[in-house]
Amino acid sequence: MTKPEKVDFVIETLEKIYPEVKPALNHWDPYTLLVAVALSAQTTDKKVNEITPILFDIADNPFKMAGLQPEEIKELISGIGLTNTKSKNLQLMAQQLIDRHQGIVPNSFIELEALAGVGHKTASVVMAQAFDVPAFPVDTHIHRLMWRWNLSNGKNVEQTEKDAKRLFPKELWNKLHLQIIYYGREYSPARGFRIEKDIITRTIGRKSFVKNFI
Repeated sequence: MTKPEKVDFVIETLEKIYPEVKPALNHWDPYTLLVAVALSAQTTDKKVNEITPILFDIADNPFKMAGLQPEEIKELISGIGLTNTKSKNLQLMAQQLIDRHQGIVPNSFIELEALAGVGHKTASVVMAQAFDVPAFPVDTHIHRLMWRWNLSNGKNVEQTEKDAKRLFPKELWNKLHLQIIYYGREYSPARGFRIEKDIITRTIGRKSFVKNFI
């Protein structure tokens, strides 16, 4: 299979399995999405969805969040990893949104990444899911599968993102990155991997990896 044929196979297979996808993190506006994504670092989406209703009941906008002390936020997000850092970042991020953007989440990569606790991946998720701007956020699932499918060298997430954007049509990025994440969780996990379940890896995956499971 040529690389373009592999790309077509990935797109067609994922579209059959996941014709409709929606973000895994519960939210209702750009700010609640931004907070949820910021909290999701080194934490499962399931855990974030358990915690955010508690947090958003108290502070669901930057003005309310900025009025809390980091210690209060930490109490509200207890159970999520890196609570010390995240609680401080959420309070500072809220104040930055007020000072710089009148409390409105900006629809700009540069302005988002200038906020406390917001890296490129978080900004990409917000741009894609809140503002429908083409982006390709790379999480551990996408990074793993792009390597398994021999579509990237696995060197780092930055390279994986570049390869994904180069190979896949721009108009599919926002949906496709979610499809790959769901596929990775269900059919091609990091642990408990079973080649017979993973039709994409079995069909187009790098031979050095696939042969270990056949």
